[in-house]
Amino acid sequence: MQKEYSLRRARVANELKRSAGLVFAGNADAHLESSWRPHAHFEYLTGITNESGAVLLLDPAHSVASRREILLLPARDPEKEQWDGLRQSIGSALRNETGFATIMRTSALPMLLKDVASRVKRFSTLMPTAGVGEEISKDLAIWNDVCLRTPGCEILDSTNTIPTLRSVKSQIEIAVIQEAVDMTASGFARAMRFVTPGVNEYKVQATLEHEYAMAGGRGSAFPPIVGGGLNSTVLHYKENDQDLVEGDLVCIDSGAFHSGYGADISRTIPVSGKFTKRQKEIYEIVLRAEEASIRAVKPGVTLSELDAVARKIITKAGFGDYFIHSIGHHLGLETHDTCGPIGPLKKGAVITIEPGIYLPEEAIGVRIEDDIAVTEKGYKNLSRAIPKSVSAIEEAMRGQ
Repeated sequence: MQKEYSLRRARVANELKRSAGLVFAGNADAHLESSWRPHAHFEYLTGITNESGAVLLLDPAHSVASRREILLLPARDPEKEQWDGLRQSIGSALRNETGFATIMRTSALPMLLKDVASRVKRFSTLMPTAGVGEEISKDLAIWNDVCLRTPGCEILDSTNTIPTLRSVKSQIEIAVIQEAVDMTASGFARAMRFVTPGVNEYKVQATLEHEYAMAGGRGSAFPPIVGGGLNSTVLHYKENDQDLVEGDLVCIDSGAFHSGYGADISRTIPVSGKFTKRQKEIYEIVLRAEEASIRAVKPGVTLSELDAVARKIITKAGFGDYFIHSIGHHLGLETHDTCGPIGPLKKGAVITIEPGIYLPEEAIGVRIEDDIAVTEKGYKNLSRAIPKSVSAIEEAMRGQ
């Protein structure tokens, strides 16, 4: 993977040209160290996930090749390491492991910035732009500070550079996402056999997550949604604490986490193992909309156009007001992956397609979601192995 990360950094450096940029891993909360993940931009460019406080300096105009990308790590703290785990000293082993020829401590950053300012006087912001009322991004704050001390410098907006690169997945990334989807398929297969009246939603969640782990995953990509009955109509239902009731539907939205990437799949199944006539009616409308939208996926189409395909079918069936969210999102290092300005999809994009109809007055919520990779001429449904038709779901629930 070192070659992959190096290529990504080279692409960013090519966009920066003669300006410098900073990417921050972010800092872990002392009480949440074990669950900490770096900022996705940092992980995308380095693959490093265990160095809270780390910084990447990109300086492509430097005359010395080994100084064009520098990894900066916080100083070692023996007491902290006893609590949170050992860290390596800076040396050849760490350089070989990370693929960085130059690694320094973060205490060297002021000196490095002074050197950059003396040479290029052009700085690019790479971290996401803060919203109104929020604290400005750390790189913009630093470049502002540098410019106060450096006459004639300028700050360039490059905040879309990394998201745009992230919007097109490499073959390696798609393969990892496929593995996460396959792990998710194992979880859904087990959950479909497990669901029965009287089972608590949380036990369904536990079944999913147990299967993810046994298949090689590292937990869930996001907190699973397991909503039965009225809870199936709540898009981001999170309690998962009610017993499933005979005659209800249960909407399951979940995905395994694997090597930094996650799946995101939704299936809606009958608690009793068989859809009622009304449930089947609603379900098959959503299914037609989802499958039509998937068939429309190809390079050049937009998510808005895919949304319109599904929405037209649902609206024609009389349920347009009950499709209350958009068709989907990019998928990658983040479940809702940060992928730059909304525009036409390119080959290599991975998206979700997830229409739904939600009828609280009937306690019927149906969402069907698949993970789709955009190919040269169309698409590949990464989650096609997970039962989706009415008959396939009923068979899966019978263990067939």
